[in-house]
Amino acid sequence: MSAGGTLLVAILAILIGFVWLPSMHRGFTANELWSAICSAAGVPSTGSKGSDNVPDAPPSNVVVLPPLRTVRINAVSSGRGATLATQRCSMCHGAQSPAGIAAPALAGQYADAIYKELRDFQSGARESAIMQPIIANLGDQDLLDVAEYYSSQPRLMQVQEAGSRDDGAAYALAMQGAPIRNIAPCAACHGTIDRKGAAPSLDGQSASYLATQMRAFAGGTRHNDIGEQMRNVARQLRPEEIDGLAKYYAAQP
Repeated sequence: MSAGGTLLVAILAILIGFVWLPSMHRGFTANELWSAICSAAGVPSTGSKGSDNVPDAPPSNVVVLPPLRTVRINAVSSGRGATLATQRCSMCHGAQSPAGIAAPALAGQYADAIYKELRDFQSGARESAIMQPIIANLGDQDLLDVAEYYSSQPRLMQVQEAGSRDDGAAYALAMQGAPIRNIAPCAACHGTIDRKGAAPSLDGQSASYLATQMRAFAGGTRHNDIGEQMRNVARQLRPEEIDGLAKYYAAQP
């Protein structure tokens, strides 16, 4: 083929590829033609905006921990925390003793774990028709005082089912997880192996309470876990594994 013929074929190919075929689509404009030519040549078009082609990112559902106080609590703050605990918390959680079956025991719990949950209740990240009205008008210092007060109290064991501490399958899940099923060990976040992200201690909590919370995470009705860590694990657990883990941790001293 002669040079003239080759040039003619090239021109026809350009006209078909960049003009005729795109023009068959509704809404085609000259700006789009120019953008297509620039893109084919590897050159950015001057009128294009990089953000136009980037979809809006979905809103994050990560609960960000507020900054925690690093100084030691003083006697005045401790007294305030004890007063608030007696007035607003002790009916369900106890002032210094183990809580009931439906509510978690707070005595001896990590202060940052208590503080995070209180903040989540206030913000609505964790929902409770009981907790939210009780702490709605408390300030940040009040929440810190309550958290520090309960953290300073000795943790007392609740009455648990005999033999639940010796559940080998639950122990394996707690300490080793199930990597093939994408289940991390509980102890990697809640203590014994490591502790992360204001995760609470599970030792000695009511088995009924622990099982209820794991099922809430699995079903998505509780969603204040950071980065969906608990939801991702709980969804993979079988019902009997949830009950086994709850009884295992409830029996820990």
